[in-house]
Amino acid sequence: MTVLKPTRREILKLAAMAPAFALPGAVRAQLGAPDTPNPAHFRFTLGDARITILSDGFFSLPADGLGVNAPRDEVRAFLEAHYLSPEDGYSHTNHLLVESGDAKVLVDVGSGSRFLPTVGRLMANMENAGIDPSGITHVVITHAHPDHIWGIRDDFDEPLFPDAQYFIGQAEHDYWIQDDLVNRVAPEDQQFVLGAVNSLTADGLDWTLLQNDQEIVPGIRVIDTPGHTPGHMSVVLEAGGRQVMALGDAMSHAYTNFAHPEWYNNFDADGDQTVATRMRLLDMAAADRIAILGYHFPFPGVGHVLREGDSYRFLPALWQFTE
Repeated sequence: MTVLKPTRREILKLAAMAPAFALPGAVRAQLGAPDTPNPAHFRFTLGDARITILSDGFFSLPADGLGVNAPRDEVRAFLEAHYLSPEDGYSHTNHLLVESGDAKVLVDVGSGSRFLPTVGRLMANMENAGIDPSGITHVVITHAHPDHIWGIRDDFDEPLFPDAQYFIGQAEHDYWIQDDLVNRVAPEDQQFVLGAVNSLTADGLDWTLLQNDQEIVPGIRVIDTPGHTPGHMSVVLEAGGRQVMALGDAMSHAYTNFAHPEWYNNFDADGDQTVATRMRLLDMAAADRIAILGYHFPFPGVGHVLREGDSYRFLPALWQFTE
């Protein structure tokens, strides 16, 4: 079995970061790590659907890849004003699991053991939440980046969800498996192409390739949200007259993406298309009052979109305790 372990250079390329500026550390509020683990799953309901948010862990990358089309001092000032490090970007990884009728639909499968050491915790957190992986009926992949698809196999190259049906966008699938792509990308990108191809072509997987607005099960459909990758898709759940949308990486930052939706990141494949997609999602979520789940938003990553003039704000959902 080939286990893909990115080098530091490859990790930096994933974030497509420029060399770090030699800037002094900002004074900011920052919570330290706990002495014992925090819960890594969170549950709520939407109509008759039962929803669990599951963490796959976290990772940190240099923050200079945020807002690469904006002045660096402006991005830095924005991060500092929002109590965020201008050097280190700390990202959570929030997975959507929907139980509706007989269906148990999981969105993305995380990194597994093939990416960074602080991720790959989905299976353990699923077990802690009392969820049997063998009961997953549908797996939907938003896009084929390492932290979303490399966890599709175990360390013996067997599918982690052997009885599930697997879904990914037609355009996303076709991009990664096109002939000789690995030799047509930059050398530092080749491992990510190989990882995507290895995941998409793993034994025991039978893929259904999706088009825009195609339904997975009643009440759960996908929509085209390209830009971050060529065929990126987001997942929309509707139940009880309400909706929640799992954004994948169509929006990846709970602050910059809202206050400055015109900024894009170096890890977005097509910056202009990413911005156009983001503006459409923000407008739709705000106008139709659709709850959103950001894969890299602060755990559990679910909230609402508030329009503020030409910009927006992310409002974390107000959770309800059991009565």
